[in-house]
Amino acid sequence: MNKQNKNDNAANRKSYVGHVFNIGEKQEKEIILNSLNPEWAKLHREGYIHIHDLDAYGLTYNCLTFDILNAFPYDRFKNLEPEETIVGVFDFIKELLAKIGNEQSGGMSFANFDKDFALIFKNLGVKVLQNHAIFKACIRSLILWCNNMHTRMGQTSYYVTFCIGLGTNNAERFLSYTLLECFGCAGDLIYKPNIVFKIKGGINRFPDDLNFDLLQTALLCTARKMIPTYLLCDCDADKNINPEKLSIMGCRTRVVDDLFGEAGAIGRSNIDNISINLPRLALEVDKEIPDASFEEKISLFKEKWRHVASVTKDILLDRYEKTCNADIDLFPTIRQYKLTIEDINKVGLRGTFKHGTLSIGFIGLSESMEVLSGKKYWVDDEVYNKSLNFVKYMRTYLDELKKQYNLNFSLLATSGEYISGRFVEIDKKLYNSPVMKKDYYTNSFHVDVDSRLPAYKKLELEGPFHIFANGGCISYIELSEAPIGNNEGLNELIEIAIKSGVHYLGFNFPKDVCKECGASGTFDVCPACGSKEITRIRRVSGYLEIQDYFTKGKMNESKNRKTN
Repeated sequence: MNKQNKNDNAANRKSYVGHVFNIGEKQEKEIILNSLNPEWAKLHREGYIHIHDLDAYGLTYNCLTFDILNAFPYDRFKNLEPEETIVGVFDFIKELLAKIGNEQSGGMSFANFDKDFALIFKNLGVKVLQNHAIFKACIRSLILWCNNMHTRMGQTSYYVTFCIGLGTNNAERFLSYTLLECFGCAGDLIYKPNIVFKIKGGINRFPDDLNFDLLQTALLCTARKMIPTYLLCDCDADKNINPEKLSIMGCRTRVVDDLFGEAGAIGRSNIDNISINLPRLALEVDKEIPDASFEEKISLFKEKWRHVASVTKDILLDRYEKTCNADIDLFPTIRQYKLTIEDINKVGLRGTFKHGTLSIGFIGLSESMEVLSGKKYWVDDEVYNKSLNFVKYMRTYLDELKKQYNLNFSLLATSGEYISGRFVEIDKKLYNSPVMKKDYYTNSFHVDVDSRLPAYKKLELEGPFHIFANGGCISYIELSEAPIGNNEGLNELIEIAIKSGVHYLGFNFPKDVCKECGASGTFDVCPACGSKEITRIRRVSGYLEIQDYFTKGKMNESKNRKTN
C-alpha cells in the first residue's frame, strides 16, 4: 500500500503522538476556518486559495534564519575541556532545532554555518583544526539527527538548512569541507539536512577563487546525493546584496528586502503565506468567454487574479495582526537566545515580525496558460512573453501592497507539495480539461516536468521569472541518473543558470536503494542481490524524501518526470 495516501506531508511518519496530533490538527483547522470571514473560508474550501499551515493561524510565524551570534550562550561552556565544549555546542544545535521546530510552522536556517561556528569556537578558545576527529564525529552525529528524528509533532522531521561556502579562513573552510564530507559519506539513505552552497565570484565561483576547491567538493557531493543545492549570489536579483546576509529557509523561502532595516535574511522570518490556484481562474475564464482571443482571456484572467489576491491580502493582514498579538510566552527559545533581528523582549512581537514577509504564492502557471492559449507556454514565444508579463503583474501588485500597508509583502513561487494534488481534485469536480489528466499542477512558474527540454533551455526559460518571485523560488534540472564525478558538467549548468537569472538551483535524479543489501542506482530489481524491495529517494518540494511517503499529487508528478 502506498503510504502517501495517508500523508499530507512527505516528511511525516506514523506514531501514536502523530496520530493524536493529526486528529487535533484537523479539528483546529476547522475551528479556525469557521472563525474566519465566511468569504475567506469559502475561497480556501473551494480551492481558489490554500492557507498554508492553517492550524498555526495567529499563533506563530512560518520560518526563520537564526541570528545565532546575537546571544550565543557562551557561559554554558565555561570551564569545559575542548572536547566537552565541541560536543556541547553540537548538542546545543540539536536542542535549538528541536525547540524552535515546535515554536514555528516552517523551516530553520543557519545563514553561514561555516563562518558563524568557526567564530563561536574561536570565542570559546577551541582550536578547530587541532580537533579534527571530534569535529567530524559531531558533525556526522548532527547530520544523522536531522535525517532520522521525526519528533516534531510526533511524526515530522525538522526542516533544517545549513548554508555554507563563503568562509575563507582555515577553520571556516574545514567546517564546510567536513559537513560536505560527512554528508557525502553518511550513506544513501541519509538525505537530510538540506545543505545550500552559496556561489559568489571572488570567493568560490572561479578557478582562481580561494574556495573554488570547496565548490568542486560540493558539486561532487551533489552528483552523488542531490545535495547541496545552490544559492547563486551573482544572479541579477542578488548580485548587489551582501552574500553573507542571504539564506534559504525551508524549500525555497527568500527573505531579503526589508522596509525597516538592512536587506538580508538573518534574524528574519516569513510570517505567513497563501497560494492562489491559477488554473482554477483560467478554467473560469475559458468557460465564461470560450471564443475570446488570448489577449482578451489574459485580461479577464488578470482581473480575476487581482480580485482573489485582494481578498488574500486581507487574510494575510488578519493573520499578521493576530500573530503580532499572540502570547509572547509561545516563543521562549527565541526570547532566551535572541534569534531575531531585534530583541523580542524589548520590541515585542510586532517589533520583531514587522521585519518578516507576508507572501502571496501561486501554482500552475503552465496549466493556466495552456487553458487560456491552447499551447504550452514554453513552446510559443507569444505565450511565454504573456506568462512572464503575468508574473510581473503579480509582483507589481505585491509591491503596491508593500507601499500601501508599509509591510514586507512578497511574491512566492509556491512549492505546492500538498496543493499540487488538492487543487486538481477539487477542480476535477467542476471542469473537464486535459490539463488535469495527469492529476497534479506544475510548481509555480516551472516548465512541465515531462517537457524533455534540454537543461540549458529550461534554465534560460525559467531564469527570467526568478527576479519577480522575491518571496522565494527554485529551478530544477532533471537528470537521468546520478552524474557521479561529473562536477564539470554541473558547474557549466550553474554558469548558465546564473546568466539566465536563476536565484536558487537544484539537481534532481532518481536514486534507488536496495533495502536488502544497500546497493544504489536506478532500478526496479536490485542488480546486486535481485531484491524487489527498493527505497526510492526523490526531491519532493525543495527537499529530499522517500517517494512512498509523497502526497498523491507529488507522487503523480514524480512518476511523470522526464530527463532534461
